[in-house]
Formats: sequence, structure tokens, C-alpha cells
Amino acid sequence: MDTIDGMRTFVAVAGQRSFTGGAGQLGISTKLASKYVRQLEEHLGAQLFNRTTRTVTLTDTGTAYLERCLPLLDQFDELEGLVQERQSELAGPIRITAPTGFGSRELVAALHPFQKAHSKVTFDIRLSDQHVAIIEEGFDLAIRFGALKDSSLMARKLMDMRLVVIASPKYLSEYGEPRHPSALETHNCLIQLTSADPYNWKFRVDGEIVSFPVDGPFHANSPRAIAHMAVDGAGIGICPHYAVKPFLEDGTLQVLFEAEEATVITLYAVYPPGRHLTARIRALINHLAEAFRA
Repeated sequence: MDTIDGMRTFVAVAGQRSFTGGAGQLGISTKLASKYVRQLEEHLGAQLFNRTTRTVTLTDTGTAYLERCLPLLDQFDELEGLVQERQSELAGPIRITAPTGFGSRELVAALHPFQKAHSKVTFDIRLSDQHVAIIEEGFDLAIRFGALKDSSLMARKLMDMRLVVIASPKYLSEYGEPRHPSALETHNCLIQLTSADPYNWKFRVDGEIVSFPVDGPFHANSPRAIAHMAVDGAGIGICPHYAVKPFLEDGTLQVLFEAEEATVITLYAVYPPGRHLTARIRALINHLAEAFRA
């Protein structure tokens, strides 16, 4: 057994609290992950996990070993990155988590030219609209919108994006177009549950930021779901511009209150603190910043 492989498997299983989850993170079988950890324990002469039929937890020795494994693996990755930089060739895996809607289209489109240029770099993309603990789950990079909840993480701004209020011509012809944000209270509003304050929308009125209460029978945790509901005439929604851009271009949606827009959301590349970025990850962040600025 290669000790580095054993350490990486141990860290993945510890982060996922599961051999199956750890194996999935590394792209290997559960049987192989179990074998690597068992061989590592035999090599060390110590038990790293308490195992039951339902749970996997660290022993005291396992906890101490994990604390020392992480910086050692970071240094190993740094060493590999240094060699890659000198060879001017990027290689190796990058694990990324991103929001489902943005990740499945805009992020993938931005990654494609990078991978074409660096064929030895491999991507493992995990899309989720829930907050993901990137350190515990072994991600190299997270792509996130909005204010960062964990101040211990490092972040690089990639771009700003408008948050736009949208509706379909079909809805507006049936229910009328609101002329002032206060009128939204009388309309069916589509509620995006993952936004910071889904039931209060902010607008710039007479030079001040004002919140207006909204509600409606449709709720979703995805901006693209809100966009599609708006296209079907279900109500008025508020979404990041990327989610509605195709519908604005073909006229199936239109923007309301453009002059009163008050919210811009920022897209960040987020990564663990205290970690020397490998050449491939640093190059990818630079590429994404350039791609999204364009």
C-alpha cells in the first residue's frame, strides 16, 4: 500500500464519516477504501476508527492522526505543484462544489476551455444548493454566491451579478404590471428559499434601500426553477441574471423595476485557509476570474 494513498483515504473517510462516502469522494470502491484504511492501521499499529454497522467515528488516536495528516498532504500537494510549475504542465484532480443551476451550465462552460488546454487535469464537480463544508468534505474549491458564512475560508471575487425581478408577458397581461414595488404585495410572487431574505425584496426608492414584503403559493430552492415557473406565467420572481438571461433574450420574460434594482450578488471562488494552492488550482481560479469578467 502507498502510504499517501492510505492517508488520503483515511482523510476522506473521516470527512464523510463513512467508508462509502469517502470512497465516492475519491472515485474508488468501498472495498478498496476499507482495505487502504485497514492497511494503514496495520502499518501504524493503531486503530484509527471505531466501526459499527451504522457509523464510523474517529478514535482519539485517529483524531490526532487526522490533525497531522492534513498539513502533510497539503505539503505533498504543494511539492507536486512546484514540480508541475517548473515543467509548465498542469495535472491532477480538482474537486469543486457549486450551486446546481449555475454549476450545471455557466461553470461547466467556463471549465471546458481550461480542461482542453490542460488535458491532465481532472474535475470532480458536485452540485448542491445546500451549504457544503468544503474542508470536512474534502473539496479544493467552492463556487458561491453572496456573503460568505464562514469567515475562516479564503475567497477571491470572480464577478458581480444583478438580481432582477422578472415576469412573463402572459402573467402581466392577465394580472397587470405593478408600477411600484409596493404593489408586489398584491401579486403572486415566486419565492426562492435559498436567498438571504426570501419574503422581503429590496429596491432603491428615492435614493434609499427599502424592503417590500412578498408572498405567493410557489416556493423553490433553485433560481432556475423560479425562472421556469415565471415563464409559465405562475407569478413574478426575482433571480440572478444568469438564470433568466436566455428567457430575456427570447422575450418569454421581461425585467420589472430595472431603475429600482438595489441588489448585486457577488460570485466567489472559496478555498480552505492555510493551504498553499497547487499550481492547477491557482491557474483555475485565475482562469475563472478572467472567464466570468468577460
